[in-house]
Amino acid sequence: MYAFEFERPTTLDAAVKALASEDAQALGGGQTLIPTLKQRLAAPETLVSLGGIAEMKGVCVGDSGEICVGGATTHATVSAEAGDYPALAELASHIGDPAVRNRGTIGGSLANNDPSACYPAAALGSNATIITNKRDIAADDYFQGMFTTALEEGEIITEVRFPVPEKANYQKFVQPASRFALVGVFVAKYSDGVRVAVTGASEEGVFRWAEAEAALSGDFSADAVSGLSVLADGMIGDLHGTPEYRAHLIKVLTGRAVSAAA
Repeated sequence: MYAFEFERPTTLDAAVKALASEDAQALGGGQTLIPTLKQRLAAPETLVSLGGIAEMKGVCVGDSGEICVGGATTHATVSAEAGDYPALAELASHIGDPAVRNRGTIGGSLANNDPSACYPAAALGSNATIITNKRDIAADDYFQGMFTTALEEGEIITEVRFPVPEKANYQKFVQPASRFALVGVFVAKYSDGVRVAVTGASEEGVFRWAEAEAALSGDFSADAVSGLSVLADGMIGDLHGTPEYRAHLIKVLTGRAVSAAA
């Protein structure tokens, strides 16, 4: 029978120290890690729970007006307390089901970087900054491919800072069984341009749709993307949808997000 040690530190310093031990694994809400352990796809010797670290929980407004979300903050709390960024709060309110939303955390989601998770689209689309116990990482530098990030061994996401846009919206086509995004598109309009981030579609994980960003920066309307197309090459193909289907959904959902935001 597989067994492991379990630690529940109450401070960030204690968590960093615990994770420095050999074969230790951080545990956020466990919504990804626990199923992984059940399938014997991971076998750490020590699980270090981050759920007891009060300094990593909660939502507040930063000095520059950005929304600051602690890494151990649950999706339900983001939904309830991130009202100053309505698109982010709305996104959080539709992640998984109530059980997932009350256990899963934003830090755990971003650390795992599942190709169909919603928060990566919000972070990349918002030009967020991922704060760790070691450094600040821009979203453009953080996401590095499917299940791959810039995080180093033992590095913990302590906070995520979201610049609040003038307008924003997230649209996702839900895979009914898992509640993950078959495709999700986050559109955010800032004074210096528009960002469009896509999750669920690419074999490389979350990405920015540059052609749509350029078009929408000149004309923030659904018509601006009506003439664009997304290549199916590199898109995920599985029993839920072909690469061509996902490519089509990107365009459709982008248009819907723009219309909803506008």
